[in-house]
Amino acid sequence: MRLSELAAKIDAKPLFDADIEIEGVGGIDSVKQGYLTFLTSSKLIPQLRASAAAAVIVKEPVPEIDIPQIAAENPLLAFARALEVFYVQPHRPEGVMPGAVVSDSVRLGMDVTVYPMSFLSEGVTVGDRTVVYSGVFVGKGSSIGEDCIVHPNVTIREGVMLGSRVIIHSGAVIGSDGFGYVFSDGRHRKIPQVGGVIIEDDVEIGASVTIDKATTGNTIIGEGTKIDNLVQVGHNVSIGKHCIIVAQVGIGGSTEIGNYVTLAGQVGVSDHVQIEDGCIVGAMSGVIGRLQKGTYSGIPVMPHFKWLRVRALYERLPELQKKIRELEEKIGSAEKGGRDD
Repeated sequence: MRLSELAAKIDAKPLFDADIEIEGVGGIDSVKQGYLTFLTSSKLIPQLRASAAAAVIVKEPVPEIDIPQIAAENPLLAFARALEVFYVQPHRPEGVMPGAVVSDSVRLGMDVTVYPMSFLSEGVTVGDRTVVYSGVFVGKGSSIGEDCIVHPNVTIREGVMLGSRVIIHSGAVIGSDGFGYVFSDGRHRKIPQVGGVIIEDDVEIGASVTIDKATTGNTIIGEGTKIDNLVQVGHNVSIGKHCIIVAQVGIGGSTEIGNYVTLAGQVGVSDHVQIEDGCIVGAMSGVIGRLQKGTYSGIPVMPHFKWLRVRALYERLPELQKKIRELEEKIGSAEKGGRDD
């Protein structure tokens, strides 16, 4: 594909000669001969000049580069679009394939694909152009919107509602029972979990994520939120729109998370926590109580810059302890000497 043609497809503008052939797309560290790459920092110019890239996406012209350039307001977004042009092919609808089990009361939209060894229970609804891969279980009365992709071996329990353009990766379990028990007569008695799960439009759920159904009501994942692999979302949790939840996060029951919140890897969130819009919580932090908009780190969390000072102090604790002991000994000697006088 000509660079000028590709630029038009990804909303970029040729800056110099664009009459070259582009064979593919790659990052600076792996770009091949004839491939397009992108540049987001001037620090990477030496690496780019040493690479085999045939052309580059930039935000503004870079005189130090002698290969063709195309400009985009967001080079990374343009790069993502270029990847779609070269490597993401439209799915060809296959219908209900042999070996799939689809109940008579299931309602399927147009151009749906249901792969072998998947199971769709009674009353399930699947929207137009959705793809359900092998090994998927969809429970009674659940619904899946349009243009969704449900990858192999996903479990969608009963009473789950998925919006449109939702992607669920392999091994995820949506609608498992919430972890609810009451202690009585020396044993833990199960509290029935009779609620559901609502996944809004444009949500992506990573591999082996578990999202518990609500005890009553619904667990909710807001529009555009992206959840990484190995995340646990407890019952009755509400996550707002366009949040980023990174791998190995655990969110306790009945927590309320606002819009545009980022939880970095291995963050632990206690139950009944409230996190306001726009919060960022650093990796391996522990969240309790209520967080107002800001950036936080630590266990328990505190404002990030305060945590940096505390973290620096931790490293000096052995030295400080030694000095304290020395001061205690000096004070003790002085007091003893004073009594002798």
